[in-house]
Amino acid sequence: MSVNPERLRRCLNPASIVVVGGTEAERVLEQSRKLDYQGEMWAVNPRRESMAGIRCLNSLEDLPGVPDVAFVGVPAEPSIPLVGRLNELGAGGAVCLASGFTEVGQEGRDRQQDLVAAAGDMPVLGPNCYGYVNTLLGAALFPDQHGLSRTESGVAIISCSGNIGINFTLQQRGLSIAWLITVGNQAVVGIEEAVSAALQNDRIRAIGIHIEGIRDLPGFVSLADEARQKGIPMVVLKTGKSDLGARITLSHTATLAGEDRLYAALFDRLGIGQVETIEEFLETLKLVSVTGPLKGNRIASMSCSGGEASLIADLSASRAVHFPALEPGHRKRLQATLNEYVKVDNPLDYHTFIWGEAAKMTRTFSTMMEGGFDLTVLVIDYPLINDCQMEDWLVATRVFVEACRRTGSRGAVVTCLSESFAPEIRERLIENGIAPLHGMDQALAAIEAASRIGMAWDDWLLPAVGPAGPECPGEKSVGLDESEAKRLLAHHGIPVPDSVRMERGSRGPDAVEHPGFPLVLKVVSAELAHKSECNAVVVDIRSESELARHAARLFELSDTLLLETMVEDSVAELLVGVGHDVQFGHYLMLGAGGTLVELLGDREIVLFPLTEKRILGVLEKLGIWPLLNGYRGKPGADVGAVVRTVLAIQALMEQRGGEIAELEVNPLMVKADRHGAVAADALVRMRKR
Repeated sequence: MSVNPERLRRCLNPASIVVVGGTEAERVLEQSRKLDYQGEMWAVNPRRESMAGIRCLNSLEDLPGVPDVAFVGVPAEPSIPLVGRLNELGAGGAVCLASGFTEVGQEGRDRQQDLVAAAGDMPVLGPNCYGYVNTLLGAALFPDQHGLSRTESGVAIISCSGNIGINFTLQQRGLSIAWLITVGNQAVVGIEEAVSAALQNDRIRAIGIHIEGIRDLPGFVSLADEARQKGIPMVVLKTGKSDLGARITLSHTATLAGEDRLYAALFDRLGIGQVETIEEFLETLKLVSVTGPLKGNRIASMSCSGGEASLIADLSASRAVHFPALEPGHRKRLQATLNEYVKVDNPLDYHTFIWGEAAKMTRTFSTMMEGGFDLTVLVIDYPLINDCQMEDWLVATRVFVEACRRTGSRGAVVTCLSESFAPEIRERLIENGIAPLHGMDQALAAIEAASRIGMAWDDWLLPAVGPAGPECPGEKSVGLDESEAKRLLAHHGIPVPDSVRMERGSRGPDAVEHPGFPLVLKVVSAELAHKSECNAVVVDIRSESELARHAARLFELSDTLLLETMVEDSVAELLVGVGHDVQFGHYLMLGAGGTLVELLGDREIVLFPLTEKRILGVLEKLGIWPLLNGYRGKPGADVGAVVRTVLAIQALMEQRGGEIAELEVNPLMVKADRHGAVAADALVRMRKR
């Protein structure tokens, strides 16, 4: 049964709270009181007279009203009838603390089914769940310590882990957290329902999600679209990506961790910033909640140290963050604000000649911001110990704030060290719409994620997720042999080499009307995917005698051979493949191809549908891109032919995707610019009917 959204709204924004249980229930009352919760609070425990100064009632029947939310802090078995009774009373929702459900095996799974049945359409967070904290109201349905305080607005963080949820609250980075929601086993309320509720609150500035997997992928896609329309950025920290992490995930909450590369492709398409660490997660949420998503990844950096300028440039090399060179006119205007000893560049080391001089620094900072950057960064660490004098550092900060205001530029102040920010400086920056970011590497991760969000929003195209093919992971398929696969590709406009089949016992090789030397000779077999590994392919055959000799050997492996024109003068070899996932449907893999494809690991996964712009974007992410683009003066590849090939494969999948279980072109031989690309080898597996 689906969750009632109105009841969920009451549950997460309660005017009244009831707790049932002992020690943990009492902590909920204490934590809510600590946050100055102003609503009604009731306690149920027949064995105690009071909790946290509140008189205990004997049962739910003694309540003076219907609670908006209940904290059920009793063991697994008795929690089920309590949830059922709360549903009958019309409560808004409940938090179920107890463990002993799906995470402990079949008995627990049966117990969780009973809990779901008892809940009906009443929202339940958990079981195996710590609950939530709403700092907008001071409601803390949370039986433990946390680091949150009241706030007027902020971000919502939704976490699969209660303890990691606590860790999020202990941050001292100036991030305002309005909601922390932990979902536990997600028996009733899952990540998707919690995100939907956060999107309905106009005091939520951004949403952060710590996930192990997604239950309702189409629903999640719709939520991402709603978030974009409302201008609410989303950031994700996904765990369970490694084999070990996935096993821990299963034992922890019984949530299947999805294939990481598919999730990454999904988040990239949906404009959801994905990060790798808790620190990056918090910094990204702070950046997007203060400045909003970035329109692009063109960044300017200013510091009074060449070392800092070099460091931020070096750290950005592995990220999709770009420090564009200054245009000549812009460079000249900036140089005029500094002396001849300063070499003007981006990142900019403005030296200490103007340090502490507000007027001169204002001219330099404002002029630097004239470059139309998506974000301007001031790198500065504050001396917070040993009674250091802060005035010059505060001057630089005030000047940066003023320069951002004058030019309308988005700004961030970045420290090299995470600990080099004072709370009052952070608060002043945030009040002026400038993000204070802790630690240079974490800041660059946040900037990269924020730019990915903004660029995806600007080029919005929802993915086609869902079965669209084999619905069962173990569904059997049958392979086409290479000549059959290539006929299929050629029929849909994908170039393949000229070829002829040779059968054992028919005319000899010298009687075959082949396409002309040089030739490639291959064994034809639907079961042979990697011919080169078993010497079932011979390349660069240049005479009839060579052809006869190699054909005699290969006929010992198969009754059928394929003779093809050899593709010469290729610039690069690519892999273009289509796979299928039960949850995500068909997806495209694009990367460096050839016999070393597994070793190189240079590939990207992207979800359908695709446009020319998106295909080009994927190609530019590859390590092989410099070769395609013309490496060290050599001719570039026919990238347009690659794009046309991918679009043709997409059209093929649109027409026959329900029949095709797998498709792979490896290698796609890409020739020099305007000379095309040819599918030199192909594998296609069709669904058995």
